[in-house]
Amino acid sequence: MRQVDAVLFDKTGTLTKGEPTVTGVEPTGDLDANQVLALAASAEADSEHPLAKAIVAAAKEKGLALERASGFSSSPAVGVTATVAGQEVRVGGPRLLEETGQHEVDAAEEWRSEGAIILHVLRGGQVIGGLKLADEVRPESRDAVDALHALGVEVVMITGDAEAVANEVGKELGIDRVFAGVRPEDKSAKVAQLQHEGKKVAMVGDGVNDAPALAQADVGIAIGAGTDVAIASAGVILASSDPRSVLSVIQLSRAAYRKMKQNLWWAAGYNLISVPLAAGVLAPVGFVLPMSVGAILMSLSTVVVALNAQLLRRIDLTPEASTRSVLERQK
Repeated sequence: MRQVDAVLFDKTGTLTKGEPTVTGVEPTGDLDANQVLALAASAEADSEHPLAKAIVAAAKEKGLALERASGFSSSPAVGVTATVAGQEVRVGGPRLLEETGQHEVDAAEEWRSEGAIILHVLRGGQVIGGLKLADEVRPESRDAVDALHALGVEVVMITGDAEAVANEVGKELGIDRVFAGVRPEDKSAKVAQLQHEGKKVAMVGDGVNDAPALAQADVGIAIGAGTDVAIASAGVILASSDPRSVLSVIQLSRAAYRKMKQNLWWAAGYNLISVPLAAGVLAPVGFVLPMSVGAILMSLSTVVVALNAQLLRRIDLTPEASTRSVLERQK
């Protein structure tokens, strides 16, 4: 981690809270907003995706009755498909519209300018409405990005969201590079791209879709609240979902390396001096270090090295303290 010069964050659930909410519904044709939302929620009921959960939660909050869906299938970065009331209903993002040759709802442009996540609902291959969702950025994400910049680390964000949504979040946080509209299977390729540019890459993610990228990175960092697959693929597991914890990992890595060098120099320096003395290099002038004293000093050297290593416990590795120490050094 002390050598990392690029940190790649997955957006949803890492830089954002991963708890999106439905903030708008735009129906088309003869259906009203509640009918569009109910159909979308029925199709998404079997999905574990955060956006799906948000749609189902919004429908339940409004007290809408959901139809039992059948034939559910999910296509990463495209959307879901299910049969509801005898008709095929699909819910997805921009790739779904490209795949079906359909057009956005009229409100999509305005929603996009607000940085919202936009999904469309199709029934029988035709757009019947659009959904506007918002995923709140974590308040601590800005401090994490600022602190990484202060350390000279490039901050990159990767997401399957549309480019406009991703760029809005990137602009808000001051992120250096944004990879948007990336399919889950392509995330590891983006990590490899950064590595081919000569960068040491740390990847931070929490989902099953992040596992290949976590394995590809020089250091894979999984959010503690993430999936088991992501955790198993990572080299570092964070105890919280706070992105500032990345600074704690960097701080611990650099501090441990400093201690290693200090202990190496102490041990080497001690031996460079005491071994020749014990061997009698100063015997011509009447001084020979007794072997018993040398043995005691060797034990003392081991104690000093151990005690020096214990000083690492004094480092405050809470995300707040690690980030604050970095930012204060730059003032």
